[in-house]
Amino acid sequence: MNSPASPLTVAIACGGTGGHLLPGRAVAQALEAAGVVPRLLVSRKKVDLQLVRDLPPERVTALPAVAGGRRRGIACGWGLLQSLRQCRRTFRRWRPAAVLSMGGFASAAPVLMGRWHGARVFLHEANAVAGRANRRLAWLAREAFVHFPSAAADLPTRHTRVVGMPVRDCFHPRPAAECREALGLDPLRPTLLIMGGSQGAVFLNQAARETLPLLLRREPRLQCIHLVGATDDVEKTRAAYRARQCPARVEAFLAETHLAMSAADVAVSRAGASSLAELAATRLPAVLVPYPHAADNHQHHNARRFSESGAARVLPQAEATPERLAAEILALLTRPAARDAMRDALTRRHHPHAASVVARHILNAIGGGRLAVTALPPAWAQPETRF
Repeated sequence: MNSPASPLTVAIACGGTGGHLLPGRAVAQALEAAGVVPRLLVSRKKVDLQLVRDLPPERVTALPAVAGGRRRGIACGWGLLQSLRQCRRTFRRWRPAAVLSMGGFASAAPVLMGRWHGARVFLHEANAVAGRANRRLAWLAREAFVHFPSAAADLPTRHTRVVGMPVRDCFHPRPAAECREALGLDPLRPTLLIMGGSQGAVFLNQAARETLPLLLRREPRLQCIHLVGATDDVEKTRAAYRARQCPARVEAFLAETHLAMSAADVAVSRAGASSLAELAATRLPAVLVPYPHAADNHQHHNARRFSESGAARVLPQAEATPERLAAEILALLTRPAARDAMRDALTRRHHPHAASVVARHILNAIGGGRLAVTALPPAWAQPETRF
């Protein structure tokens, strides 16, 4: 348990998908810069364990899975009970001054047990429509931080701030040629990035393979970076590029995703909030194909917000034939002016200090204000709206 002289500890519940975990790591980085000890609570999913394998083991707690959804009542209840027990044992060893939920059902037990132990509770909602977990936990929270203003109405907390999406500081524009060389690609060829995220990659993988001949007909010098996600598509996808003699870097996941985004001229991506924030941070024009089975269809709403501001093109999955997908990609790939206009719009969508602003407000609430003032960017560095 923390003594009065111990550093403040903040628990960040960010398990389930990379879209929850990676922004949680960005906030953890900002908290650590201010002298706070951040500890991540994640799920036992393979994707979570891969994304935290570089962290000290004492900074990470893997919790039993809590399955969401109306038809998983018994499994959800049992998983929540097991997760609560794990959190109780963990919080007896180190008592958090605050718990930050990054959304998802994996955050329920840390929030409930953290509140039981007297911790202040905060939420971050990444999507344009607030997720079920955050909606149900909002009554326990002191404050909520949102990426999209539209989510504020879904969260009945005392205070809600629009701060944007926390992104790790490695995501920023870099010279494309250098990044291509670092990834083993030709520095001068036009480059396409395809990434389906940790969910919904199978459709994009197949669509990309079927679209490739149409793209090469117009852009024979094209090369690709293809992240197939947690699927069995790696060898099948590599074979498709070899058959067309198209240079490609094909991986399940890539630790250097920030290099891949800076290496590419155009991306094809799902519309998870974390991916969108990374596209904005690296100013990468993209064709978004929202995952249609995401909870509350939130990827559709995320993509629509970006499209309305000119920061992306959107192609619904039901309309994503090879011909339509090729046309959308080529509309950006062959038109530098269109890419430049989209980069300008992406700049306006980027919130460079979102992680630090979230950290600042948490620290001010738990008595670490002096650390926040000296170690984090000033509050006015990040536009925010308070409700």
